Amino acid sequence: MTKRRPVVAVVDDDPRLLEALEELLESAGYAVRTFSSGRSLLADGPSGFDALITDIGMPDMDGFELRDAVTKACPGLPVFLITGRHEIADQSRALGISGFFRKPFDGQVLLAAIGDALPEQKRRVNNES
Repeated sequence: MTKRRPVVAVVDDDPRLLEALEELLESAGYAVRTFSSGRSLLADGPSGFDALITDIGMPDMDGFELRDAVTKACPGLPVFLITGRHEIADQSRALGISGFFRKPFDGQVLLAAIGDALPEQKRRVNNES
């Protein structure tokens, strides 16, 4: 029986960053689903992911709005926000996220944060069943 690879959803309106994150995550053993907007992820269905990485500053739906929509459907899902701007200043909006990363960020630090978050999520799921 093969072990299922954790699935990480990545949402960013910058195709270069989507590609770079996909390569980084796949090289670390994750399955990756990329989306160019929060609406496209929601249209596809927010379940089936083990973690979400989303840019904050996107047109139409920002990363905070996407986080809110996804965590309603999938409570406890680790969410990582990335930004090239200063949206992080509003700490009240930061509640319920697993990590903030300001561009450019260290990919190894992001991988470590995801690795730390996933075992916790799996324990939570096992305790609920």
